[in-house]
Amino acid sequence: MLADITKVDSIYIICGRTDMRKQIDGLCTIIKDKLHMGPEDNALFLFCGRRCDRIKAILYESDGIVLLYKRLSIEGRFRWPRNQDEVRQLTWQQFDWLMSGLEIEQPKAFKPAKRRRFSLSDSLESEV
Repeated sequence: MLADITKVDSIYIICGRTDMRKQIDGLCTIIKDKLHMGPEDNALFLFCGRRCDRIKAILYESDGIVLLYKRLSIEGRFRWPRNQDEVRQLTWQQFDWLMSGLEIEQPKAFKPAKRRRFSLSDSLESEV
């Protein structure tokens, strides 16, 4: 199937500005040099330019490489992290936020609860 991103294991966002004139080979070079990753990694790699209204994505498939390109046709921008040296792994929720025009870190979003270790002394204290 052509570009089925639902089957990827990881989503990586290349923060900062990417020259959007780069095509498949140039973007694959960034993935190889900056992330030390390649076709063997089942991942989606996202790039954004200076204006933040276009995104390019690289997806490696078993028989080739897919270049996805999205340009906003409405007024707005993607909320792209600008730390040039940073590469971040996104969750599917963060990817959805990004594609919806939101920040990838939502301060009011529910955070997963930290697991609390339950011990026998806790149960004894609650009974007393």
